[in-house]
Amino acid sequence: MPELPEVETIRRTLQNLVVGKTIDNVQVHWPKIVKKPVEVEQFKDALIGETITDVNRRGKFLIINLNTYALVSHLRMEGKYGLFNSDEPYDKHTHVIFHFTDGTELRYRDVRKFGTMHLFLKGEENNDLPLSQLGPEPFSSSFTNQYLQGKLKKTERKIKPVLLDQTIVTGLGNIYVDEALFRAKIHPERKANTLNSDELINLHQEIIATLSEAVEKGGSTIRSYVNSQGEIGMFQLQLLAYGRKGEECKRCGTPIEKIVTAGRGTHFCPNCQKNRP
Repeated sequence: MPELPEVETIRRTLQNLVVGKTIDNVQVHWPKIVKKPVEVEQFKDALIGETITDVNRRGKFLIINLNTYALVSHLRMEGKYGLFNSDEPYDKHTHVIFHFTDGTELRYRDVRKFGTMHLFLKGEENNDLPLSQLGPEPFSSSFTNQYLQGKLKKTERKIKPVLLDQTIVTGLGNIYVDEALFRAKIHPERKANTLNSDELINLHQEIIATLSEAVEKGGSTIRSYVNSQGEIGMFQLQLLAYGRKGEECKRCGTPIEKIVTAGRGTHFCPNCQKNRP
């Protein structure tokens, strides 16, 4: 699933490609993708004549702003956007097509059909699901070390599932939690409330640093992720833990191990990231 760096890269790409374009028509070939409004015809009719004014992001969600509406889009596992000319063919995995008045089309393609779209009146998108329960952005002024410490000190849950909890901090997923914990030298199964002040300060810094570097590199190309122009992210070349099972730790040389934590494949160095009580 694309995480914050990948979605941010897609946002920046779409902003360059579609802002200022006006929707002439909408095709929906897989209605279950549209969650709000319930009636797909209402979704299609509402968007006709709307002009895209901006493309924003909240955690792992894209927010396509129009004159009247905000379209909240979650890519889930395989969702992708691409801009095409109207005469270019599309395949069976293209489920939503936004036809623009200039003859181009924004197409949403999703092999596994897990993606979602919610349409809100502009300004109301944060008042309801899926955005209303999200925690602060890692780059926001509200994601302070004090905030993180306050959340972690209150729970005996393992640190990895806490960081994956989108109500605590939004945008982090499996890849970047593994990377931030590796860089902070914290075992992924350590109880969150056992971290001391120095460890918490370090973890807070490494979350922000890891995500910042990943955004700069355009995200990671894991499985089939590419951005909206078909370009791959390059941060996977810098991964220190995720996906490196059996390879030598770049700090100490110990083989990286993989376990399952909270149902997620989890990579760590057993030497650098000891599970302290």
